[in-house]
Amino acid sequence: MAEDRGRAKAESARDSTLRQIEVDDFRRDRLLAALALILGASFCLGFPFALKAGAEFFLPLTAAIVVSIALVPLLEWLERRGLPSALAAFLALAGFVALVNAALAIIVLPATGWFARIPESIPRIQSNLAPLIDFYSSLQKFVDRTLTSVATGTEATAQAVAATAPSSVVDYFISAAPSAAIQLFFAVLVIFFFLSGWTRLRRATIRRRGSFDGAMQTARVIQNVVDATADYLATITMINAILGLVVALLLWALGMPSPFMWGGIVSICNFVPYLGPIVAAALLGLGGLMTFDAVGFALLPALLFIGVHLVEANLVTPLVLGKRLTINPLLILVSLSFWGWVWGTPGALLAVPLLLILQTILASTGTPDLAGFLFEHGTLTTAEEVRDRLNRKKEDGDG
Repeated sequence: MAEDRGRAKAESARDSTLRQIEVDDFRRDRLLAALALILGASFCLGFPFALKAGAEFFLPLTAAIVVSIALVPLLEWLERRGLPSALAAFLALAGFVALVNAALAIIVLPATGWFARIPESIPRIQSNLAPLIDFYSSLQKFVDRTLTSVATGTEATAQAVAATAPSSVVDYFISAAPSAAIQLFFAVLVIFFFLSGWTRLRRATIRRRGSFDGAMQTARVIQNVVDATADYLATITMINAILGLVVALLLWALGMPSPFMWGGIVSICNFVPYLGPIVAAALLGLGGLMTFDAVGFALLPALLFIGVHLVEANLVTPLVLGKRLTINPLLILVSLSFWGWVWGTPGALLAVPLLLILQTILASTGTPDLAGFLFEHGTLTTAEEVRDRLNRKKEDGDG
């Protein structure tokens, strides 16, 4: 009997000790979760303003990293052919730069002529839009009265802005080109050194892990990020190039001048989901009004693009990308608005690749349970993880 009572007291003391350990662990985890949440919220609030203020540094750096990740498969393919890392990085970078320069040559040179024609094309545009303008004449009068009242109140402000604004396009490029050239040169250097040291960097990162499981997890995350980013950008680039070629051929058949320039504009705009096609359709509508006399025929280029884009967006892209690279449309809109606010048009072009990289990392490493912290068990881990940890501690105590 004495032994049974002693054993019962020992078990009761052990259970009490385990319960106290569980309480202490819960309090510690809750405190750490609260601190992590506070620091994370502070970081999320301050980081966008830091990115916006330091755009001259962060924008080319981020763009270079995204491009570098997309070029990693090509780099690894060249290295498997026996080329040194530096030479493989140089060839991959040279191919990318040549492709970008070719695309810009197709678009920029003809676009310069189109922009020069805008002043002399205004009468044709007005005559094409005359029926629509007459239809909305009452609205136009209201807008004219509103603009007149606003203009009279802001005349001094307009004069002040005009005094500081560049007087010509040449002045604008003279003031902006040196900064843009420095950023471009910085981005090219980042891409080259990132690619040339990629193999060593990845091997060193994996080998620094303290365990085999940690090394495998790190290697898996790196590979998933590279595969997802490269597959998405390569697939989207191919789809957009084909879309631009189809639109260019249709415009050529329609008799639109510089059809391949318009195809290139369509391809670039289509990299920005939702907003890009709207901009492309508006530009094609303006180009049609500048080219053709009848308003119905002038709007035909925009209508042709809208039809081709609907087929691409609803049939081709979902079929080619599949479910593996599908992203929530709400997340895409949030990412577009965020990066567009931070960096403007370049940020909008980078929005989807950056969202895909972040989504891939979170899918591989796990996301914190914010709802569990606020409404359930008070930590950033899921309820299943908490129960598993408690069960393991009980098993260790029984052992």
